[in-house]
Amino acid sequence: MKKIKKGLIDIVKVLLELINMVMAKKRNIEGKADKANLLLIRDQFTDKSVLGKLYFNSEFYGHTLELAWNDNKKRVSCIPKGVYEVKKRHTEKSKYKYEHLHILDVPNREMILMHIGNYPKNSKGCILIGNTRALNFVGDSRKAFYKLMYDLGSFEEIELIIKNR
Repeated sequence: MKKIKKGLIDIVKVLLELINMVMAKKRNIEGKADKANLLLIRDQFTDKSVLGKLYFNSEFYGHTLELAWNDNKKRVSCIPKGVYEVKKRHTEKSKYKYEHLHILDVPNREMILMHIGNYPKNSKGCILIGNTRALNFVGDSRKAFYKLMYDLGSFEEIELIIKNR
């Protein structure tokens, strides 16, 4: 009888572990996931732009385009490398009539966004994302951006790390 009781207790413990694992997975699916991690590694520098590679939770995700470094001057420079908190943003006050990303606490700057665009002229210091890239250009930006926003959908916290290679 003791062996049967011990066997049942072991089975119940295993079932409880399985239930906890399933519930944890369900919480992630339902939008209570951990923080999303974006890593931007800048790797090509020209007098007009900076191109980079974007990683989402350690997986290559797409290409980025920013203005060339110009001492962090407003509207004419990319932002400094560093770690930034990012929030989803959609407001009628914005010229962007779609949800986009707001990069917070950039030193001496405000309203730095991640949004759709292909060329340096489409950025006033913001980060553009695309599926392809060439000199001073990212392509298929709309598709890449909407995919990113979809994949970020369940995350409430987003962290962006920017590094130069």
